[in-house]
Amino acid sequence: MKPLEPISPKLRLSLGILFFVIFFAGWSFATFGGFVSKTFLADPITMMKDGWWLLSKRGFLGDIGITVWRVVGGFVLASVIAVPVGIAMGAYKPIEALLEPFVSFARYLPASAFVPLLILWAGIGEMQKLLVIFIGAVFQIILMVAVYVANTRRDLVEAAYTLGASDRGIVRRVLLPASAPDIAETLRLVLGWAWTYVIVAELIGASSGIGYMIINSQALMATGQIIFGIIVIGVIGLISDFAFKLANRHLFAWRFA
Repeated sequence: MKPLEPISPKLRLSLGILFFVIFFAGWSFATFGGFVSKTFLADPITMMKDGWWLLSKRGFLGDIGITVWRVVGGFVLASVIAVPVGIAMGAYKPIEALLEPFVSFARYLPASAFVPLLILWAGIGEMQKLLVIFIGAVFQIILMVAVYVANTRRDLVEAAYTLGASDRGIVRRVLLPASAPDIAETLRLVLGWAWTYVIVAELIGASSGIGYMIINSQALMATGQIIFGIIVIGVIGLISDFAFKLANRHLFAWRFA
């Protein structure tokens, strides 16, 4: 291995699968070998049986669907507001001076701390869950987008001015195209964070969703169901991550060439 030396797609896939094989082998060894009590950590077979029971008897597919909807809804709401604000902050220094202190302050506030207030303000319905995700994602996206836009190469801006571009044209034809791949990558990363926020939202005041199932299983000490719920989140997140990567490679093929 050499630093930053690329590897073939087949090797990358093989190594990724290998890690999962090692992980499940270690899990099986710890549980089937009696090193960890099944009360505290279910074995893989028990987890699969509990997962099948949830899907076939408890309507867990509905919980998965509602959680996915909450993640997508809150994430899209945050993106629609955050991306334009971040672009404005990165492009115009007065707007950055106005908003950056507050955004930097707000992004350190844990979304989970707002749950009691959001229940008071919005009740325990869907709006409260969406707002938890929104608060957790919007400030992160704003700041990261602003940084990428502000870091656009200065020579590109100067060249555009030399060719007669207007101020608005600089934003539309230089800043946005130059930072678009990084903005898309930012959205991919923040989407992963959104999954942590939705589970927090569903642990309190929810009657459906993956987080609701997990908290009910915890009360019953059904570790197999808890692990299955966690794995489902990971699988959905992995699928969405790969979909985002493929979309980014298609939209910005020149960046990944």
